[in-house]
Amino acid sequence: MPIDARAAGLRDRLRGGLAAAALTPMTRAGEVDLDVAETYFRRLADSGADALAVLAHTGRGPFLPAEVRAGVIARARRAGVPVIVGVGGTRDGGEAGAVADARMAAELGADGVLVFPEPGDRVALHEAVWSAAGLPMIAFDLYTNPCPPATLRRILGLPGVAGLKTALLSDAMACQETIALTLEAGRLAITGEDRMFAASLLWGAQAALVGIAAASVETTAAVLRAYEGADLRGFEKAAARLDRLAAATFTAPMEGYVQRMAWLAAAEGLVPGDRAHDPYGPALPDGERARVLAW
Repeated sequence: MPIDARAAGLRDRLRGGLAAAALTPMTRAGEVDLDVAETYFRRLADSGADALAVLAHTGRGPFLPAEVRAGVIARARRAGVPVIVGVGGTRDGGEAGAVADARMAAELGADGVLVFPEPGDRVALHEAVWSAAGLPMIAFDLYTNPCPPATLRRILGLPGVAGLKTALLSDAMACQETIALTLEAGRLAITGEDRMFAASLLWGAQAALVGIAAASVETTAAVLRAYEGADLRGFEKAAARLDRLAAATFTAPMEGYVQRMAWLAAAEGLVPGDRAHDPYGPALPDGERARVLAW
């Protein structure tokens, strides 16, 4: 089926841009201060984020109650850039939870949704989200639950799908195939490959939606801007710097990356230190914070 005009509009608006997969600033106990969150979102946009992806994996969206999710979406919209909302995820809601999340996002004026993989029929999941909310969708090929190519083709053929984010971590061949399928379908190929960022651009990715831009936005954006130009050495230098950051933050235990990015965000003055906690991630070893900040 041809792409819907709403999805085509978001596809074209995001092309060439950097969407920061934002943290949800919270205390050690998981309390969220929406004023702090709004300031953080504005600082991300001021630092070079062309869009915000809130309540995604980096923002621990699947763990947050509806009233907090609503507040986060409302505050993110004040940053003046497109807002993509993560829907679904690891809660027990399954398809029904993703649909409820998408309806809330639409009611609060979000520009699109990032659809987490769910068990069961993935095509039906996207159809249900589109039918319920009418918001352009970004599909999500995630390393913890990779999507078979045949299923990806069907998802990419849905009218409400604006693009696909690939986040396959270390599977270079699958990443290349997913990008190729997305381009073939006329949708936006979005890299979520924090550890293969520059390579994924060379493979055809047209935009980025990455957790590594939850802090150090300028470091991430510099790679995109250099790639758009003709300065090969500049691209090489920017990519090498981002790779050093990714190696310090996206490493075992992988779920610890959220806390590592929160430490960086605090060090950069994006969030207060008492709001730079991830209560949902694994415990990290002594000395980890110092190692991350020394990247």
